[in-house]
Amino acid sequence: MTDTENNNKKTNRSRRAFLNSIATLTAGSGIGLPAALAVQKSPPMQVDAINHMTLAVSDPAASVTWYQRLFGLPIVARQGPTVVLRVGAGPQFIAIGGDASDNPRITHYCLGVKNFNYDNALRILAENGINEANTPAAMHSRLRVRGQQLGGAINGTPELYFGDPDGIVVQLQDASYCGGAGSKGETCSSIEESDVTKGLLSIQEFNHFTLFVSDQVRSIQLYQSLFNLPIDTYQGALPVLRVGSGKQFLALSNQPTRESQIHHASLAVEDFDVDRIFSVLENYGLTILGEASGANEPLQAYVTMRGPNRGGAIGGTPELYFTDPDGILLQLQDLSYCGGNGVLGNECGTAEAPTGRNR
Repeated sequence: MTDTENNNKKTNRSRRAFLNSIATLTAGSGIGLPAALAVQKSPPMQVDAINHMTLAVSDPAASVTWYQRLFGLPIVARQGPTVVLRVGAGPQFIAIGGDASDNPRITHYCLGVKNFNYDNALRILAENGINEANTPAAMHSRLRVRGQQLGGAINGTPELYFGDPDGIVVQLQDASYCGGAGSKGETCSSIEESDVTKGLLSIQEFNHFTLFVSDQVRSIQLYQSLFNLPIDTYQGALPVLRVGSGKQFLALSNQPTRESQIHHASLAVEDFDVDRIFSVLENYGLTILGEASGANEPLQAYVTMRGPNRGGAIGGTPELYFTDPDGILLQLQDLSYCGGNGVLGNECGTAEAPTGRNR
């Protein structure tokens, strides 16, 4: 699932031949049509939900144990050395890989697409200036086939990646993708591999990703052209791009002088209460900073109060953050959090009447 794990065995068939052997992936695909010959752009892909994120960490085994004890996440698949931890009822998951030489980070995030068709997706990407290459660098895409040695199907499980204008890597898969085998990666273990406990905190799904981008307008135009993500809420100057029909979203923060990156991921937790969660995290070995502007090392937790100037409540909307053993930044919010107003951040607008924007 991570791009660096792509040492699959060469097959006797080309990637195109493989894809053409799967009828569901080729119907109406129009392979090979240059964008210049298209009468008009194809309709945007229909994104169903945030599907997963992959973490590169310094000690994968230790991190898997740490995340399982905190959240009670079962192992449902293995992609070679990368471990797939199911989030909630699935198919959403957190994948953990890497080694001591890696720069700890969120390497990429994945969007689940309804009725996903790889050839259609490649065509839509190309129509928007994202062309196939050997690596998913900025404005390039890459389709790899994950073989059995990496937990894929017998004939391989195709996986599609692309780089946005800043080189932030996004993976696109069918909405049923769980990180396992099968032609869509939809086959995961029905028997939980690990005998994990309930976990100290119960997370049910991803809530959002915040991306640091160098040109917010450019990035929003691309994401909306590809996926038609409506903006129904603002956090001041920060637009919230709604993913699917629920609470999930992408936030693209304009940071032209900072490194472009997936700054943090947010997870939806049951029974969100700052004091309760701080107590759990403190007992788990984290240092509680209280209300602060950020963490400066691993295993710290803090809260910020987002006020009306940033689309929050009058008394502040609490947003809780913590760093994992490698310093990777994560956020925890209530299941109802949509990035909007109210104490729980659960009051959002519509595409026709967005809320929270600075005037």
